[in-house]
Amino acid sequence: MNAIQQFVVAALVAVGSFFLLIGTVGLLRFPDVYNRMHASSKATTLGASSILLAGFAYYGPQGAGLTSLVGIVFLFLTAPTGAHLISRSAHKMGVPFYGQEAEWPEEVDEPGSD
Repeated sequence: MNAIQQFVVAALVAVGSFFLLIGTVGLLRFPDVYNRMHASSKATTLGASSILLAGFAYYGPQGAGLTSLVGIVFLFLTAPTGAHLISRSAHKMGVPFYGQEAEWPEEVDEPGSD
């Protein structure tokens, strides 16, 4: 491994660790499920993707490096879906927003849904 590759791997691990730390702090400090879900889904997706990208830079395009790329694609497909389902479930369970200014948009009835 040359010096440039080592620097790239170290930088990606540092960036990933930073975003994972920010997501964890947001998960612990934000007041309601919607804010916590937002912090954990956005920041940890970036953090985990950066660390997986470091794995790709370290191992190369075959074997474990290819697995890292597949992990990034899987993470970008599933994390927003999971966050949306968490917020939708919280809304259906009647979990209120923190504060009084936010409201859900009115739901539009789809034709044939009755």
